[in-house]
Amino acid sequence: MNLTIQLNLLTFSFFYGIFISLLINLNYKLLYNEKKLIKVLSTIIFVIINVLLYFIILLKINNGILHFYSLLTIILGFIFETVIEKKLVPKLVAYLKKK
Repeated sequence: MNLTIQLNLLTFSFFYGIFISLLINLNYKLLYNEKKLIKVLSTIIFVIINVLLYFIILLKINNGILHFYSLLTIILGFIFETVIEKKLVPKLVAYLKKK
């Protein structure tokens, strides 16, 4: 696999980690609903759709070959979005309220 494909894979995986983190935040109410059936179904559907979407796009990038470093890059994207949301956004909001 050449370097361009690997860079495309890493970039896509990083942004997909950010995308999944945003979707989990949006899906928060369904995941923590009081009804157990809704919790189970929404979690299963959420995971299946996101895994299939990742592998479909991975199929276009590098013929569907999954590498260990692509999974690590997804996790890094997820952590990056979480840190941005939890730490930097409240500081930015507080700073803007002062003005």
